[in-house]
Amino acid sequence: MIAIVPMKAHSERVPDKNIRDFNGKPLFCWILESLLAAKTVSFVVVNTDCPVIGGMVRERYPQVCVLYRPDHLRGDMITASDLIRWTIPQLVGDHFLYTHSTNPLLKLETIDAAVDFYLNHLEEYDSLFGVTKHQFRLYAEDGFPVNHDPRNLIRSQDLTPLYEDNSNLYIFSRDAFEKYESRICGRTYMFEIPKTESIDIDTEDDWQIAEAVAKCRDGWK
Repeated sequence: MIAIVPMKAHSERVPDKNIRDFNGKPLFCWILESLLAAKTVSFVVVNTDCPVIGGMVRERYPQVCVLYRPDHLRGDMITASDLIRWTIPQLVGDHFLYTHSTNPLLKLETIDAAVDFYLNHLEEYDSLFGVTKHQFRLYAEDGFPVNHDPRNLIRSQDLTPLYEDNSNLYIFSRDAFEKYESRICGRTYMFEIPKTESIDIDTEDDWQIAEAVAKCRDGWK
């Protein structure tokens, strides 16, 4: 399994978040160290547009491959599919795990469990992605209740679950991506990840919540 981690220099909502200190070391260190320690991951690749990020990765983790994006893949409007489409032809392998440096709480045991499940069910699924399970009352933008009847309130634990694509991990084959051009493709499996691991840092609030969870969970000072 080849792991791909995209990291760009610019972050609109959390400036310099990929290299910002998270409990004593740059944020990107946490996911890279989990991937490098995972028994199911054979190779780790960082895809970046930033020489500073690339240099920091190479200095700390020389075993990680750093690929620099061409000019047409730089900027805030580039999609994950654009990056994957450019990255995987440069790599030798059939199966890929795509994740982010903004998932510092994701445990290596969860990574291994997800990869093991995917590899053991290749005949059933083309891809797998991480989800967070939710059972609370949700409304659409127009005020329409999405998953419940306000006139007949039942216990939240009895609501039909809804699942959030939590951006923690995506696993797919080369063939499936080339066929569907998406990291969630074909017959896909939703792999549930605990809430304490699945926080994806997109905002300053996310950052503070992730740090608070980490301090409680792992005993940080």
